[in-house]
Amino acid sequence: MWTTINAFLKTVDNFVWGVPLMVLILCGGILLTVRLGVLQMRRLPLALKWMVKNEEGGKGEISSFAALCTALSATIGTGNIVGVATAVCAGGPGALFWMIVAAFFGMATKFSEGLLAIKYRVVDKDGHSLGGPFYYIEQGMGSKWKWLAKIFAFFGVCVGLFGIGTFSQVNGIASAIQNFFDPNKVHTVAIPGIGTYSWTVVIASLILAFCVGAVLIGGIKRIASVSQIVVPFMAVAYFVFALILIICNITKVPAAVVTVVQGAFHPRAVTGGVVGSMFVAMQNGVARGIFSNEAGLGSAPIAAAAAQTHEPVRQGLVSMTGTFIDTIVICTLTGLSIVLTGAWQVDGLEGVQVTTYAFQNGLPFPHVVSSFVLMMCLVFFAFTTILGWDYYSERCLEYLTGGNMKKVMVFRWIYILAVFIGPYMTVSAVWTIADIFNGLMALPNMIALFALNGVVVYETKKFFEAGKHKK
Repeated sequence: MWTTINAFLKTVDNFVWGVPLMVLILCGGILLTVRLGVLQMRRLPLALKWMVKNEEGGKGEISSFAALCTALSATIGTGNIVGVATAVCAGGPGALFWMIVAAFFGMATKFSEGLLAIKYRVVDKDGHSLGGPFYYIEQGMGSKWKWLAKIFAFFGVCVGLFGIGTFSQVNGIASAIQNFFDPNKVHTVAIPGIGTYSWTVVIASLILAFCVGAVLIGGIKRIASVSQIVVPFMAVAYFVFALILIICNITKVPAAVVTVVQGAFHPRAVTGGVVGSMFVAMQNGVARGIFSNEAGLGSAPIAAAAAQTHEPVRQGLVSMTGTFIDTIVICTLTGLSIVLTGAWQVDGLEGVQVTTYAFQNGLPFPHVVSSFVLMMCLVFFAFTTILGWDYYSERCLEYLTGGNMKKVMVFRWIYILAVFIGPYMTVSAVWTIADIFNGLMALPNMIALFALNGVVVYETKKFFEAGKHKK
């Protein structure tokens, strides 16, 4: 039965993530990059400065840094560790090149999303700042486009519940914990109608569901407070260990870079015919890159809308740093680690096992230490992603139901249940489902960005001409 389901999902995934959607997302990023004068390069130092410097007197629920951490909590996850490995194994080393290219143009996309989120956000009767694609579609494009906003919100709920938010993250956590504590499945339990699983997976799913529930009850402020602590700490820790791996294998880096670039344009020369075309490398790189940094999906602006700021451009720049940190820094380090250690060429490895192999064979530490470090990074990255995507999904559902909080609370418990059953989904099915909903969610958001690109350019030009960035 699973074989039939997987085959069907693959067919749908290939259709959704075909040439049209990739062209739409990349062209959107290229258009915004050109119209904004390559702002992601010119204003990156300013963006990094504002990332940690909160605006004084800004209106909103949480600080800009907290909003960024909430957005990063949803973006820095299994995509950085498992997703990169999946992309490189399926599309060859060249997939990493296309992932970086997509991220570069994605920075302009993410800037635009953050700007529009603040410009068109609303404040509800309880004082909560609400915003995101559904609001900038409805208010920016006009009420006649409300149907498009609702489509986005529907897919947003689905992505959180069936894609990025639950199954793929929990599956990654369960795989990492099992690989560390019970790699040979010595301690197993038979679950009727589902299969035989390691006790580590069962226990992990119970603990994870409890911890997720405990945080989600507190809403955006508790999610933000947890994210502000966990995300920076784990991102820095992962960065340090990945950098140590690169430095310890520095002599292999030039060859690895050549392999990545060559694999981007001539995959057969690198993979020996396993990956047949540049399109396969591009498709895997772009898809996994967007899965990781979410530029173009329209998710990050939902968190950005809660930021304490009254300057749309400022928040756009802060939001932009999320894509830079997530993909151009963290994903690149992961990808290089996998390529220079040859982990992508080892038969029988899947998902997190590929990155684990890279860390074990690339770091100057005992294998058990390297495995433990990677496991902890993945667990915390994925945990915060689960929290961030619950917030996104709840805001989407709130928009769909006209603010019916009873339905939102029911959804919250269903979400926690999805976290609990996540480990029992197959790896290939999990990633395919996530890919499908990612693509469907991106469509209405990219339509809005094309329609409102003039607003983005006007607001940006007005902001910098007024010299507000010097204050």
